[in-house]
Formats: sequence, C-alpha cells, structure tokens
Amino acid sequence: MNLPNALTVGRIAITPLVAVLPFVNGSTVRAIAFGLFVLAAVTDYVDGYLARRENLITDLGKWLDPLADKLLLLGTFVPMYWLMRGVPMLQRAGESIPPDGRFPTLLASMWVSLPLWVVVVVLGREAFMTGFRELAKRRGVVISAIGPAKWKTTFQSIWIGAAYCWFFTATLAKERGWGGNWWSAYAQFNGVVVALSMIGAVALTLWSLGLYVQRYGSIIAAPTRSHAG
Repeated sequence: MNLPNALTVGRIAITPLVAVLPFVNGSTVRAIAFGLFVLAAVTDYVDGYLARRENLITDLGKWLDPLADKLLLLGTFVPMYWLMRGVPMLQRAGESIPPDGRFPTLLASMWVSLPLWVVVVVLGREAFMTGFRELAKRRGVVISAIGPAKWKTTFQSIWIGAAYCWFFTATLAKERGWGGNWWSAYAQFNGVVVALSMIGAVALTLWSLGLYVQRYGSIIAAPTRSHAG
C-alpha cells in the first residue's frame, strides 16, 4: 500500500470518531473532534496531491478515496443536523450562547438551525452521483471531477469545519461563562462563515450536478447495443 492510499485509509479510520465525539458534552472532546476533522480535510488534499505528483494513482486509491469522502460527509452531517436541530429562527436579543444541548448558529441576532432539506440535497446528490458514475463506467465512460465539484468540496470543508469549531467554542463558552461584546462578535462571525459557506456549497452542489447530467446524461440514457456473435 502506497502513502496516498495509507492516508486515505487513515481518513476512513478516524471518521467514526469525527462522527461520534461531537455528541459528547465537553469542550475538550469537541475540540478533538474539530481537530480530527481538520486532519481529515487536510489529508484529503494531500493524498490526492501526492498520488498525482508521484504517479501513485492506483485502482485501490480510485475506489478508496471517493468512499472516504462520502463516509466523512455522512459522518459529519449526522452530528451537524442533530446538534443544530429544533431551534426555530426566533429573535434572541442579548443572547450569544446557544440553548443547552443544541448548537444552532447565531446570525443577525437570530438562532439558525441546519434545515433538513439542505442535508437531503447534499447527501442525495452524492448518492445520485455514485450511481451515475457507476452507470457511466459500465458504458466505458469515466466521469472526472469538474471545477465546480472541486469548489463544492472546498466550501463543504469550510462549512463543516466552522460548524465543528462552533460546537467546541460554544461548549467552552458555556463552561467558562463567557459573554460580552467580544464573544457576541465571534459568534456572529462564525455564523456568517457557516451561512455563506453553506450557501456556496449548496449552490455548487446543484450547479455541478446539473453540469454532470448535461454532459453525460445522453450517454447514460442511450440504449445499449446488442452485438450478435
């Protein structure tokens, strides 16, 4: 097993921790979850870069890397949705610490949950593209990642990283009784980062999906030819 594949396997191995640790109520544990996600995001870039630079692209790597990406996405969206759930967009004047057990983001003095439809769109797109690529492969067509899809991954990483950082810092703020203008400014800043990166990720998710279908849909839809032999 070469180094890029080893990094990919390592990313798969830490994904369960990234998924489970945010549910543990403690700033230290949630800080570890945030650090592990950052490590996973960095290795996702590094293993691809090394594989291309050192010509270490293998069939195993082509199978493992998308699997690792999808597992990490699923493993992060479950705690994100659950921890950010159940708080409607209600005005919370003067408050910058989220309710106990929940971690919606603060945006313009309002608590904002992660909508279920966003989770469905992002995960549904990944499931669709998995099947779409498999059908194309059976027809002898390899669908490579396009620019908007690569940017989509970048925006997703920023979005998830900001959310995980919020779980950690908001828990720490509760433990230490932080407040005041500086904390409110940070909470608002984090909320803006989460909101903008989420909007960017969802927009690129839909755009890249449309481009894939436009470019390869006719190939998938074309009837297979039977060969008499």
